[in-house]
Amino acid sequence: MRSDKRVIAVDEFQHNLLVNGMNEFRNELLAEDKPTEDVDRLLLMIIDAPTMREKRRIDRESR
Repeated sequence: MRSDKRVIAVDEFQHNLLVNGMNEFRNELLAEDKPTEDVDRLLLMIIDAPTMREKRRIDRESR
């Protein structure tokens, strides 16, 4: 079975919102004594996601 990957582009505020939201969800799972392994892995993926600079568009008409 093939697994598709999805890539999203978020700014710094949205990245922090994702991290905080996932951490809150993890804390809720811990309070309910439920397993957190999947959430832990996803949270680490979000935290360690590489940054990408926007490509500058060169105005070719001015040349």
